[in-house]
This record gives sequence, structure tokens and C-alpha cells, in this order.
Amino acid sequence: MSASVTASATPPAPSTSPFTPLRIPFFRMLWVASFVSNIGTWMQNVGAVGLMTELTTSPVLVALLQTASALPVFLLSLPAGALADLVDRRKMLLLTQTWMATVALLLATVTLLGFTTPWLLLTLTFLLGLGGALNNPVWQTVTPELVPRQELPQAIALNSVSFNLARAFGPALGGLVIGYFSAGAAFLLNGLSFLATIYMVYRWKWEPQATSTLATERVVAAIRGGIRYARFAPPVQHILLRGVCFTFGASALFALMPAVVARRLHEPTSFYSLLLSCMGLGAVLAAFLLPRLNQRLSIDWRVTLATAAFAVSLLGLGYANNHWLLYGLLTLVGMAWMLVLNSFSVGVQTVVPRWVQARTISLYLLTIQGGMALGSVVWGTVAERAGLPLALTGAASWLGLTTLLALRFSLPNSPEALDHTPARPRPEPVLAEAPDPEDGPVIITTTYQVAPTDRPTFTYLMEQLARIRRREGAIGWGLYADMADPTRMVEYFMTESWEEHAQQHDRGVSRDEAGLKNQILALHQGPEPPAVSHLLAQHYRATATPPVMVPGSTRLVASTAGEATA
Repeated sequence: MSASVTASATPPAPSTSPFTPLRIPFFRMLWVASFVSNIGTWMQNVGAVGLMTELTTSPVLVALLQTASALPVFLLSLPAGALADLVDRRKMLLLTQTWMATVALLLATVTLLGFTTPWLLLTLTFLLGLGGALNNPVWQTVTPELVPRQELPQAIALNSVSFNLARAFGPALGGLVIGYFSAGAAFLLNGLSFLATIYMVYRWKWEPQATSTLATERVVAAIRGGIRYARFAPPVQHILLRGVCFTFGASALFALMPAVVARRLHEPTSFYSLLLSCMGLGAVLAAFLLPRLNQRLSIDWRVTLATAAFAVSLLGLGYANNHWLLYGLLTLVGMAWMLVLNSFSVGVQTVVPRWVQARTISLYLLTIQGGMALGSVVWGTVAERAGLPLALTGAASWLGLTTLLALRFSLPNSPEALDHTPARPRPEPVLAEAPDPEDGPVIITTTYQVAPTDRPTFTYLMEQLARIRRREGAIGWGLYADMADPTRMVEYFMTESWEEHAQQHDRGVSRDEAGLKNQILALHQGPEPPAVSHLLAQHYRATATPPVMVPGSTRLVASTAGEATA
């Protein structure tokens, strides 16, 4: 009997199979639909470049294709993350996927009819990028809602496998379609590829999180809230810093590899395609190894070793000439790239609660893209002035230095095991009258009775609480001692509006906050619990007729034609 009880109480060991998430029917079907859509995207990219070179000889217009695809990410990442946290995610996915399908089919139609011009191609590419920028943050929140948290690394790795397999086969398939038919046919297949994803999302029975009954947050306020959360959440800061530093160095590979193949190795474009295929193969191999690596190495060790492997591969790309050695190095690059970004992706999706998840993902995507864009410019400039080998050596040296960041900015180990379920509900405030949602700012005070000898410990704990207050929406915080009563300590924090504070109540008390408050309450010596007050800012609202002074009185009263409020 005791043996059976012990066995049932012991949690099952995490599966070491990389395919475990595929046992979930909906994740499996969505993965297949995503793979088909990714293939269509790569066919679209190949077709757009080929069509632009046919329409114009201007290298600027050809280069603007990449700008038209990347610019929406910088413009819309933060608003997209805010929207994904505020609206029905299923409906938003349906909207973005339908938008991209419509634009792709429109591009296919005008191309097949022969009406495409360079600027029309750029415009439709930009519109397609807008849909992708709005889709990316909300799409990355789907996986954590479909699979158990302990299987999240495998699920994200499988998504990476989908992308890399599509990168290996999509351009080749696109080339065949364009060769036998036309770029318009590739655009048409891309538009149709969205239909499978639209169908799967339509079938998804999404369970929305509990939301406030008050008015929905404004997008700008939500963006500020997401940035504020990241600013006061060290695990998020560490991931963003490590991510931008890694992609800044790793961007040298993607920026300089075409030039290495053409100018240093004097090989045709087909050799470049083979190197890309080796990268895809490496990512797939890493996905198979990931579950065992997760069990044997901490996340910091995985990122450090993979970063070092990427640096060694950059050196090889700069100096090696043997084709088979280069194939091996690019396979190693693919493995390292997948392992590092998988670790960052799992972390950024799991170290934050659900209410701010999409906004945090959008910040992560923005920093990753920023690191890639800035690194490409820097290493390209170095290569032009000092040569390709030295530029790749510089990038490899940078990556080597970034491994030291683990000493100061460590990543959360096993972030998928974190539990963001509220520890308890937040007590409802006692109100004499209900304020409007937009009224504010609001100041919340809590009064404690603390012995003077306990004040240093109390102050230290309260400053830890201040970080939690700020990341969850406070725009101001302070702790004050009563000069007339040395035992009276008053904490205050401020929110922008009553709606913002009401949403804090809806989210409940986080486990971090609950743990700190238990320690703080142990230092409170008053006979009653700490007194909490809610203070609402008051504003004079001008009316058509100003108030008048009653003769012989010191009180303003409203005139018969209007009212004055304070």
C-alpha cells in the first residue's frame, strides 16, 4: 500500500523523446499546417526576389524587398504584443492569417495577369509583412497553451524544426515552381498555404483568461505596462540582454556568408544553398538531442557551449577551404543556433505570467531583430574595410566574450517549471462610491506598525516589494516613516487609473508578492492588520457657469445655471 502511494505521489519524469508534444492531436495538426505555411513563405521570398530582378535592374529596389519585409517588425512588434494580451487571441490569429492570405492571393492575381510593377511588389510585400508582424507575438503564445509546461522545450524545438525544414525545402520547391510555371504560381501557392492554418485556428477552442469587467486597457498604456514589467523583472532583462548580444555576433554569419561563398571561395550559388541546407540539418539534429541536453545541462551551460560552437564555426567560415569541413561547421552552426534561440524562447515565454506574455515576446522579437540588423551593418562595414576573415574573427571574438555574461546575467534554470498561478485573490477594496475606470491616478497606502529595531529588515523587504509593485503596474512607489511616531511606517504606490488598479486585483497576488508579504507581516506589531486606503485624485471640472460665493459664508455653491465639482 505504501509503495503504491509513494509511486502515485512521485511526479512522472520528463519524457526524453523530442516528439512527445506531437502526441497532442491539435498541436500535431497545427504543426503540420505551420510547416505548410512556412514552405509557402520561403516560396514567396524566392519568387519576390526573382520577380523583382525581372522587373528592374536597380539594386536599390531589390534591396528594398528585405526592408519591406523587416520594417513592419520594428513598427508593429510592441503594439502587436499589447493587442495579443488584450484581445481574443484566436480572433486575432484568424484576422492576421486571413490578412496575409488575402494579400498573397492579391499579389498572385496581379502577377499572373501581368500588372505587377516594382513599387506594387514592394507595397504588397510590406502589407504581407504587416500581417506577419501582427501575427508573430500572438502565434508564439499558442504553443504554451497547447502543451504541458514540462514539454514546452520539445514543442518549441519542433517549431524550429518546422521552420528549418521549410527553409531547406521551400526555396528549392519555389525554384521548381518558378522554373516550370512563374513567380505568380509561387505566390498563389503561398496564399493557399495559409488556408490550412486558418482552418486549424478556427477549430481551436481557446480558453480566454479572466479579464476585468472594466473597460479594456488602452494599447499605449498596455505597451508601457509591458516595458515596465520587463524593466523590473530581472529574468526578462537577462534574456533580452543575452539575446541581443548573441544575435549581434551571430548576424555576421547571415550577413557575410553569401560574400564568403562568392568572393573568398569562388563557389556558385548552389554551394550557398548546400550550406543553408546543412544549417537546417543541424537544427533538426539539435531538436533530437534537446530533451537529453535539457536533463544533463543547465540552461546557462547549454547557451554557453552553443555560443562557443557558433564562434568556432565563424572562424572556420573565415579561413577554411575544405568543402566537407565547411559542411560540418555549418551543421554545427545550425545546432548551436537552434539550441540558443530555443533556450531564449522557452525562457521568455515562461518566466512571465500570462497577462503580459505576448508583450514580453514582442520585446524579445524586437531585440532579436535589432541585434541582427545592427550586427549586419557593423560586420558588413568591418568586412568592407578589413576583409572577410577579420570581420568573422571579430564576430567570433565577440561571441566568445558574451559567454562571460552568464557569470552576471544568468538565465532561469528550468523556466518551464515556473508556476505563475496567483497565490491568492487580492482583497477587494472598501469603497463608498464606485469610480469611473478612467479616473486617476490612484494612490494605495498601507500603514504598518514596526519596531524601530526591525526597521532595517522591514525597509529591505519593502524595497524588494517595490520592484514587484512597479513591474505589475505601479508608476510610483515610496516608503515613509512618521516623524511623530517612530513605529508607524506608510507604504504607497500609484497607478495611472482606477482601471489599472482594478486589473491588478483581477490578477490576484503573485507568489513572489505573497512570499514577501508573509515576511513583512511577521514584522508588523499592530493589534489589527495593516490599514489599506485607496486615494483617488480629484480634479476641478469647469462648467459653463462658475460657482458663486454666498454672502456671509466661506463656501462656494453652484449657481442656478450650473454646478461646480471638485
